[in-house]
Amino acid sequence: MSLFVLALGQLVISLDYNIVYVALPDIGAGLGFSDHDLQWVVSAYVVATGGFLLLGGRAADLLGRRRMFVLAALLYAGSSLVGGLSDTSGVLVAVRAVQGIGGSLLFPATLSLINTLYTEGPERNRALAVWGAAGAAGLCFGSLLGGVLVEAFGWPSVFFVNVPVAAALAVAGRLLFPPDGPWDRSRGFDVAGALTATGGVTLLVFLLVRAPAEGWDSPAALTGAALSAGLLTLFAVVERRSREPLVPARLFAHRGLSVAMGVTALFSATFSSVPYFLTLYFQTVHGYSAVATGLAFLVPALVIAAGTQAGGRAVAAFGAHRVLVGGMALGAVGAAALGLGLTSDGSYPRLLPGIVLLGLGQGAVWTGMWIAASAGVAADDQGVASGLASTTLQVGGAVGLAVLVAIAGGVGRNAPGPGLLDGIRTAVFATAGAIALGAVALLALRGSAVTAGPAEVLADGGDPGGAGRSGGNADDTRAPGTTDPRAPAPDPSS
Repeated sequence: MSLFVLALGQLVISLDYNIVYVALPDIGAGLGFSDHDLQWVVSAYVVATGGFLLLGGRAADLLGRRRMFVLAALLYAGSSLVGGLSDTSGVLVAVRAVQGIGGSLLFPATLSLINTLYTEGPERNRALAVWGAAGAAGLCFGSLLGGVLVEAFGWPSVFFVNVPVAAALAVAGRLLFPPDGPWDRSRGFDVAGALTATGGVTLLVFLLVRAPAEGWDSPAALTGAALSAGLLTLFAVVERRSREPLVPARLFAHRGLSVAMGVTALFSATFSSVPYFLTLYFQTVHGYSAVATGLAFLVPALVIAAGTQAGGRAVAAFGAHRVLVGGMALGAVGAAALGLGLTSDGSYPRLLPGIVLLGLGQGAVWTGMWIAASAGVAADDQGVASGLASTTLQVGGAVGLAVLVAIAGGVGRNAPGPGLLDGIRTAVFATAGAIALGAVALLALRGSAVTAGPAEVLADGGDPGGAGRSGGNADDTRAPGTTDPRAPAPDPSS
């Protein structure tokens, strides 16, 4: 039951991110948004989530994972209620920012609860696969649910639907998860680090969201870049001098986490950008309705969910490194096939081979990268480790989409038909190339100085010195819990 609640929490996060897309035209018309400002219904959520993830992760470690889970769920419920009742554009943008803060608290709390409630190895891998399937389902089913709700009940329904679910999450989390215990006041909270990191990352995400539209040399972009760089530099100085840093330096020496952060950034920049271009293809090139677009995403949702389950089992058999390389290779082939299937006649069956291969690879990489990010990390650091990995996920997505839109020639919803199709196809082929380069880099990384040593980080979950590992032979290249003929027989009680 606990895993169901944690998976439902991830479903709410991903659903809330995606469900508003198909409602944007109705929101714009209903609240009088200008074309220039309507993007902030999405961007306010992205900026707030990306900026507060590190703070949310450390808060889960220090203040309690259950407390943060319940608080985040209540933030979602309350802000969603206000969002559905909003009658001005400013209120709705503020609501989306509060929802983003809720996501920045809920995501690391959920992930760190999984990583502490379930033993590292096959048990945790299975839990992460279920959690990942819920997230994949939310991202794709959000379009379908949003379309149905908007057509039946109007745009406020995409906010109201969150209220009972988030409230139930708060109650279930309070009842089912182990108590956090009293707050250990001997462990200080790095206020200066929290403020500089949150400010610096928030401005960075803001820059990445706004600069492609306003220009990288605009005064706002240059000012944002300077302030972000200054705050992040100050954050690094503060962390070096702090006795209780927001992000302990030992985490950056953890090779598995460092590589997993790179993978999450690439994943979000590539795999997670494809739905944007598919939405343009369905709605703008071929005129699909909101409901039809949602139905078109049903197959990707099911395939990605299947990929997350297969990825969890594959990690137990072959190790996370092999699964990540294989999943990315499969995804690259799928993206290339999808690009070939994007044609002016709009035949959906022509897209299916690419959708299936891309979705299976996406699901496997999603599960594998979170297994890699958590492996060997001490329980007291699971929250901030989750915050680090999820921050790179947010920043990577903002960078990747901006770059891909630029490569595609700045395509958007108002672009002309033939040019738009060419731009979408170019972006998807560029995605295939980037994923393939990532697979090659990760394959080469295995034998490089970065991962050289007695323990293969992404396979056995160990850290550089082996401290904090939950088991596994030092030379083994498989996931924890996998039988090794060179290892002693496992303890039946473990």
